[in-house]
Amino acid sequence: MRLVTHNYLQSNVRGTEKGYPLIIEPSEVLLEESPMDKELLTKMLSKLEYYAVVAAVRQLAPFCTSKEIVLPEIPEELPSDIDSLEDSVLANLHTVLFEIHVIEGDLVC
Repeated sequence: MRLVTHNYLQSNVRGTEKGYPLIIEPSEVLLEESPMDKELLTKMLSKLEYYAVVAAVRQLAPFCTSKEIVLPEIPEELPSDIDSLEDSVLANLHTVLFEIHVIEGDLVC
């Protein structure tokens, strides 16, 4: 599961008080490089719940560090003008959203 996919998932279990964002408890994570499409990325960023992306990266960080997978730094908040983001920040966001794959683990609501 890519983090871009995780951003759209929520629990539909009846009685769940906090069904979004789901907490990630990874047991296997893979970094798979892919070409960046800047236009697609900037369009996606405007549709994401960015606070959930930041939370997901924080949840993955301890696991990735122990497996020597380097998660790039991303801003805590996005500027209102996404087109003003530097290419290096866009590259980091691309890595987080499209290149990090949670292969195994649990999603907890």
